[in-house]
Amino acid sequence: MVMNNKSRADNLSSISELIDICYGIAKQKGWWDRKRNDAELIALMHSELSEALEALREHRDKKEVAEELADCCIRIFDYCGRKKIDLEKAILEKIEKNRSRPYRHGNKKY
Repeated sequence: MVMNNKSRADNLSSISELIDICYGIAKQKGWWDRKRNDAELIALMHSELSEALEALREHRDKKEVAEELADCCIRIFDYCGRKKIDLEKAILEKIEKNRSRPYRHGNKKY
């Protein structure tokens, strides 16, 4: 069980710690009491990004956009905690890969 999430969150030093906190809270709140479908979980991550897009389209406050983006990260961190995915390592490796890519990844339009 995760205790003092707020005080821990104030002194974070890594993505791995955020994963531990988010997964711990989700377990504590009952979100992992039953088996969950990976596709459903990915769709829920996506839905948070859609909510962020909608907030932008409606010219809502930047704080609301940030909250939706945070929701997406929290869902990702929770998933990584459950699946034991080392997201911090994956991000660092991907950053290095992106450094070596050509300008606009070979002139991609998007």
